[in-house]
Amino acid sequence: MDVTTTPHAVGIEWNEAFCSEGANCFRFGLDDSGRAYIGSTLAPDEYVSDSVEALRALISAVKAGAADHLL
Repeated sequence: MDVTTTPHAVGIEWNEAFCSEGANCFRFGLDDSGRAYIGSTLAPDEYVSDSVEALRALISAVKAGAADHLL
């Protein structure tokens, strides 16, 4: 997974942000080559990126409880 800071990242089609209580908002995006992105609305020029398959595996692991110890 790559962590990137890019001023005004172009070519990423961001979905509407997902927000929980307290305005903790995250967004998901894709670029033209099919690469997946996760970013925070608090730092719009910072995001992590990886393949769609890696993002799918991350979401599945979180749904299965792999990050429950962080809650």
